[in-house]
Amino acid sequence: MKSGVTARDRLFETAARLFFQQGYQAVGVDLIAAESGVGKMTLYRHFPSKEDLILAYLRESDAEFWGHFERSTQGEPTARGQLLAFFESLQAYVTSSGCYGCPFINVAAEFPNPQDAGHALAFEHKQAVRLRFEALAAQAGARQPAVLAGGLLLLMDGGYMAARLYGATVANPAHKLAAAARQLIDAQCGASSTG
Repeated sequence: MKSGVTARDRLFETAARLFFQQGYQAVGVDLIAAESGVGKMTLYRHFPSKEDLILAYLRESDAEFWGHFERSTQGEPTARGQLLAFFESLQAYVTSSGCYGCPFINVAAEFPNPQDAGHALAFEHKQAVRLRFEALAAQAGARQPAVLAGGLLLLMDGGYMAARLYGATVANPAHKLAAAARQLIDAQCGASSTG
């Protein structure tokens, strides 16, 4: 075990891995405690409920998503280039063996009530992504920025679902994700746009 890794860290990392791979409802606190090597009393001291663990994981996933978004787009001087760079990077991720879909789609599917805290966080995350896509679409000169943003959001989420269904196989249609994004962007902004 790495020095400096706390019991809370072990609990969180174990829960995050299990939630991502197996789902939220399939993973219980007994499994998290057993796999982390941390007792249930300690688990409940750090996370009073399983829902608290789920929400912590979703907040961390949100931060990781935006960190990845910034890293994948930072070298691109244009909005169009940023959108394309993000989808190139996303394609590499959703066709890798480390991707099990989207934590936010997964929680919304498992907890369909919009009043559920996890569902609400998922909605908030997806809205923020759509608004970022829309702002970039407008900067890129899209005729209908909201339409392009909606299409890109659906494409992104389709890529995540393909990862969950097909995994890292050659049959995964997400291998064409970046090309599909380029077609949507070209249709709205023009193939030679520099926006």
